[in-house]
Amino acid sequence: MSATGTDTRRHVVVVGAGIAGLAAAHRLLERGARVTVLEASDRVGGKLLPGEIAGVRVDLGAESMLARRPEAVGLAREVGLGDRLTPPATATASIWTRGALRPMPKGHVMGVPGTAAALSGVLSDEGLARIERDAGLPRTETGEDVAVGEYVAARLGREVVDRLVEPLLGGVYAGDAYRISMRSAVPQLFEAARGHTSLTEAVRSLQAKAAESGQSGPVFMGVEGGVGSLPLAVADSVRARGGEIHTRVPVDELRREAAGGWRVRAGERLLHADAVVVAAPAPVAARLLAPESPAAAADLAAVEYASMALITLAYRRADTALPAGSGFLVPPVDGRTVKASTFASQKWGWIADEDPDVVVLRTSVGRYGETEILGRTDAELADVSRHDLRAATGLDATPLETRVTRWTDGLPQYPVGHHARVARIREHIAKLPGLAVCGAPYDGVGIPACIASAYAAVDQLDGDPDAARELTAHPVQSLHGGAGE
Repeated sequence: MSATGTDTRRHVVVVGAGIAGLAAAHRLLERGARVTVLEASDRVGGKLLPGEIAGVRVDLGAESMLARRPEAVGLAREVGLGDRLTPPATATASIWTRGALRPMPKGHVMGVPGTAAALSGVLSDEGLARIERDAGLPRTETGEDVAVGEYVAARLGREVVDRLVEPLLGGVYAGDAYRISMRSAVPQLFEAARGHTSLTEAVRSLQAKAAESGQSGPVFMGVEGGVGSLPLAVADSVRARGGEIHTRVPVDELRREAAGGWRVRAGERLLHADAVVVAAPAPVAARLLAPESPAAAADLAAVEYASMALITLAYRRADTALPAGSGFLVPPVDGRTVKASTFASQKWGWIADEDPDVVVLRTSVGRYGETEILGRTDAELADVSRHDLRAATGLDATPLETRVTRWTDGLPQYPVGHHARVARIREHIAKLPGLAVCGAPYDGVGIPACIASAYAAVDQLDGDPDAARELTAHPVQSLHGGAGE
């Protein structure tokens, strides 16, 4: 794992083999670097994890990627997955609220409607009437940042937040809408709100711009065999180009060397690198950066995480009769245990084709601050999932198999002021030549966001900080409104 005497290429060590670290390695190899990737766990991929249940291939982590950003689908094509990219078989979803599955409203931006009529059927008459008052209210200032829930509730009432914004944001962050930064989580809406007094008018302006842009095609894309196959394909491409990937190798220390470059210590291994990309969770990045940048480390150590679990269930098709659509979201205010369910065999044609006699569903549990539910056993989590599925859909069959996948501290939280924290971290990192950071703690938790963050890190190492600055100003986020975890 040390440099050879004859290889004069720039040597870059990437810490972390999630999709961000792998994307950084892939881009570095394209630019002629020699790359070593060090991963503490026993596998690559991070939150992207392929698996199997009842003989059917499934995703046990993230299951789709935003298709209207170029990074994820572009990387998939670069590593040979172009012919396996597939849109959802259905984009119709529901929201389980006030005792019934109700069609997911159209005409909203992350749950924020352009008109009250858009949320008819989900909100009460009083809630719809409250939205109508928005046009006559004085301006609500956003300042440099504001919590999504706080701002939307001030303009449209709490019912909009509690019944729609909260479950949609919860599906992305497993967080609390009344804490989550509007500037970081829904940046397009934040900018539009700053330019309009009425929030519904701001939403309509975004919708008009989207219509003018003529965007077509699916909002999301999956991969036949699972999105979890993407990091495996990127890792194969990295190795094919001569990059090294080592798992079960946690990095213990990063230190600048007097002659330039970096010393990377991983157990008994010692590497000398011209540059380092840290693509690790915030607590790991904080520990590694503390000796050289205590200020960056302090900001990284302050990043909080939410934990969640995915419960995957397989049933005999003859025993199931699910509602149409891709699944449903659940507002926390309704007091249910599950926060979402995906009817995987209905959402993804390739899962249905794996075994026509098997139906696969999955539920998710766990939000920011919740600890009790994740302390339950796998069997208990499967039982509560079956209980809520029965109440929502009538499904009362015994599953062929269940699998519980726990993502402890899986999702970084973006509270008010997150963009300023990221800007400070990058400002401190810029003072350390040959060092860059990337991944979910910074500019977005989605797959395209992590890849964009990786590419910006590589640009920074090449002396071009513009992409990183742009990401800090305009994080890569999804404004989707579909059900899912």
